[in-house]
Amino acid sequence: MNEFSENAFLITGGGSGMGLATAQRLVAEGARVALAGRSPERLDKAVRELDAGDQVLAVPTDVSKLDELGALVSAIEQKFGRLDGVFANAGAAGFSRSGDVTEQAFDDVIATNLKGVYFTIQQAVRLMSDGGSVVVNGSWLAHRGLAFTSVYAASKAGVINLIRTLAADLAPSGIRVNAISPGYIVTEMFEAISSTPEAQEACRAQVALGRLGTPEDVADAAAFLLSPRSSYITGQELRVDGGLTTSVPL
Repeated sequence: MNEFSENAFLITGGGSGMGLATAQRLVAEGARVALAGRSPERLDKAVRELDAGDQVLAVPTDVSKLDELGALVSAIEQKFGRLDGVFANAGAAGFSRSGDVTEQAFDDVIATNLKGVYFTIQQAVRLMSDGGSVVVNGSWLAHRGLAFTSVYAASKAGVINLIRTLAADLAPSGIRVNAISPGYIVTEMFEAISSTPEAQEACRAQVALGRLGTPEDVADAAAFLLSPRSSYITGQELRVDGGLTTSVPL
């Protein structure tokens, strides 16, 4: 029997990378999945890759805009009737030295990475009931200081704190809230930032397990936290980082 048979999940930032890998994991286990993302073209490609027919709903959505989030949740309600879980994965990158950060760049990152996560959860939980699970995508950068990541890291630190307060807030409804904090995961964002073999090797060398992570590593962790197997876990952060933040490699 498939683990997620008849369950329905929302994945924001679902058109590629960790979001798409999680969708593939859930669909393979029988889930119905709603994908949200800013790019209709990327979502269309993701739907073709999933090749799961009516199991998948794709809704172009900018999570920083509340009216679009409302429309997304309404579309899910019409298609699936309910939600059993949410992977709030959508994120915006903004990397530069603090002296070069503009007000607009600051607002753009916070609007997606903190405001967008907050209101994704607020809107989605109205379709959830006892046993529901919310998973937020954090970052290892919430725990270590890297010079050109000040705004991005602050936004991720914000959502790590958010899962603790929302875990308490939503516990009476039987809804759990947890976070995954990935380390160096090979995605389009990672390859854009670490664009040379030398840069990627420098990242790999910091990881205790000696390899870069894959989107599937995150998908496995997300599936666990979305499943009843984690029914007594809430308000927690699971670092999927190969030991990056806690262990010094030999």
